[in-house]
Amino acid sequence: MGFSQRRAQRRWAREMERRLRELDRLDQAHGLGASPTHRPVREPWGARRRTSGPRRERRAHGPVLPGLLVAVVVTTLLLMRDPGAFGNRMRDLLGRNDRLGDLVGVEDTGGSYDFSLTQRGGRQPVSWNPCEPITYVVNPEGAPEGWEELVSESVAEIEGATGFRFSDEGVTDDRDFERRESLLGRPAPVLIGWSDAEEVPRLAGDVAGLGGSATSQGLGRRYYVTGMVALDTDVYDRLADEPGGREQMRAILVHELGHVVGLGHVDDPEELMNADNLGRTTLGEGDREGLARLGSVPCS
Repeated sequence: MGFSQRRAQRRWAREMERRLRELDRLDQAHGLGASPTHRPVREPWGARRRTSGPRRERRAHGPVLPGLLVAVVVTTLLLMRDPGAFGNRMRDLLGRNDRLGDLVGVEDTGGSYDFSLTQRGGRQPVSWNPCEPITYVVNPEGAPEGWEELVSESVAEIEGATGFRFSDEGVTDDRDFERRESLLGRPAPVLIGWSDAEEVPRLAGDVAGLGGSATSQGLGRRYYVTGMVALDTDVYDRLADEPGGREQMRAILVHELGHVVGLGHVDDPEELMNADNLGRTTLGEGDREGLARLGSVPCS
């Protein structure tokens, strides 16, 4: 069963549940009461239901995205892996407990931020070349209505916080979230798209999105050269029907783009880069400081 068919079945099931809830509400409003035999509609065979509980130990989720997580993955051009564990191991090996190194011209806000990867020595972040645009493409299959504005606003938020220039290369039918290189072995544009756990297994359970980038070595420094954002289409379909859902969709995408440019997760609930969304839909002070530092690295 293809991605579009799976999505259509899940949307059908959600619509049936919505209609049954509305009938129950009308019955109660007229004193009839809800049907005692009513049960949630089961989705057709082959459609995957998103569970509400966490699949690994996490803090309780807050009111904005209950039961959802956002995740970061840093890629090589062939393999995706978890940068959080890598970064922690490097800091342990280097005996570092201090904040990551200061960059000239960036104000210390006192907020919380972390980088997905750091240069050898552990102080300067791995980032994109600030003197070249970050090219990206969008695969709109499974996207919500108005996705163009959603992507444009989210990219502009990251541009403003980092100083990076993003170049919109248009739409694509590319759905390879794992391997971000061209046929000639060169880095492909950053891919932004919507998917599900059958196509992208890391979207299983309560993960609302994935984001990360691949690195390349140049002039003694590592730089990100390509990346991807995979957004859970079930989550976006559900948020499209909820009050404030648009802001929540945007927050997920901005969070994942934060990973793409080099931010890691933090424990502080006042930052958008917190792994468990506890109610924030805008960048926090630490988010902005970390993004500014990523944009302040030297050109390659």
